[in-house]
Amino acid sequence: MSETVLLIGGGGREHAIARTIEDSDCDLYACASNRNPGIARIAAGFESLEETDPEAVVAYAEDVGATLAVVGPEAPLDVGVVDALEDAGVYAFGPKRAQARIETDKAFQRRFMAENDVPGCPDFETFDDSEAACDFIDEYGGDLAIKPAGLTGGKGVKVIGDQVTPEEGKAYIRDSEYDQLVLEERLIGEEVTIQAFVANGSVRTAPAVQDHKRAYEGDEGPNTGGMGSYSDASRELPFMTEADYERAVEIIEATVDALEGYRGILYGQFMLTADGPKVIEYNARFGDPEAMNTLPTLETDFLDVLVAAREGESLPDLEFAEQATVCKYAVPEGYPTEPKAGAKVQVDEESAGDALLFYASVDERDDGIYTTTSRSFAVVGLADTIAEAEEIAEDALAVAGDEGLHMRHDIGKAELVQRRIDHMAELRGD
Repeated sequence: MSETVLLIGGGGREHAIARTIEDSDCDLYACASNRNPGIARIAAGFESLEETDPEAVVAYAEDVGATLAVVGPEAPLDVGVVDALEDAGVYAFGPKRAQARIETDKAFQRRFMAENDVPGCPDFETFDDSEAACDFIDEYGGDLAIKPAGLTGGKGVKVIGDQVTPEEGKAYIRDSEYDQLVLEERLIGEEVTIQAFVANGSVRTAPAVQDHKRAYEGDEGPNTGGMGSYSDASRELPFMTEADYERAVEIIEATVDALEGYRGILYGQFMLTADGPKVIEYNARFGDPEAMNTLPTLETDFLDVLVAAREGESLPDLEFAEQATVCKYAVPEGYPTEPKAGAKVQVDEESAGDALLFYASVDERDDGIYTTTSRSFAVVGLADTIAEAEEIAEDALAVAGDEGLHMRHDIGKAELVQRRIDHMAELRGD
């Protein structure tokens, strides 16, 4: 029997998901608050609705006869869209609201790890009183990361000793309107993302990816939702060992063991330190941009994963092509602090050449596609080496041009990758 799959979300991550199941034996429908032209061209139907409105999502799922659903972004998970779909008899590949707290509530996340003896948890304290948090900064004997407990789109964290001074950190706390904060030890090392496909106790992991949060080249500027990322042709990144990767997977597995009934994607963001991987945070869905590195190299039919999850079976072993990937985002000029919308996008899926193009937040008009104030589109190069993949991505960005757009051209370049290798070697005393 052919499946009918409903994809919830309209960003670059969801465009990658749509392309992954495009050739599977299913009818694909999608819904989101923004109309993604790339998804709309693939899907049999695209409904504009608020993906954080469980009743609207369920109504559309029932209208199209969905037999499976995939939730892309975190916000629908936070409001219980998976719970609502299940109540309506539609299996959704994503965690229910209670399990999604592993992402949506960072205070819960840290307490959960500590209470269940999950390895890789840094020293932390949680606060619902801003002055108590400021006092802790004064009393703590080292640098701290300041994290709002709730969702902030990857832009709410401030790191003392990196982005802000202790006084600036305290001012940030006092000026913020966050109900709860997590203060935790600043981790020194290199960031690594490993995404796991989880259901029925199965944990199947993808190759490691490194995201680049800072807006400007050389890892300068404010944090963003992610300016681009790369992966290698092996499971590990060039500055990792096999033991590093396996240790991170063990931490994910320990987390899944403690998270009763978890299903969907569990994205572990790790800091690879001199003492091994430590958990920066968990996300309860594919990363954006990391999905655009991972899914194009997935050779196992993603639909088979979804069906096995629904049927209560072990997930199939995942096969990934032995290819490196480099993903680079084009964002509106001034992003993320003062983004300017309205620039015409000059590249499409054909003119991108050998690169894959994934639309994120764009405005499709009669005369073309234009930028909004969020990340616009991403290009991804796939090749035998990171250097070759980077060249493919850069060729696509050259077609796009830079009028009204900003990109980080250094992502995936040899100099930046070597800096990561040298950094880890220095930390380890090699």
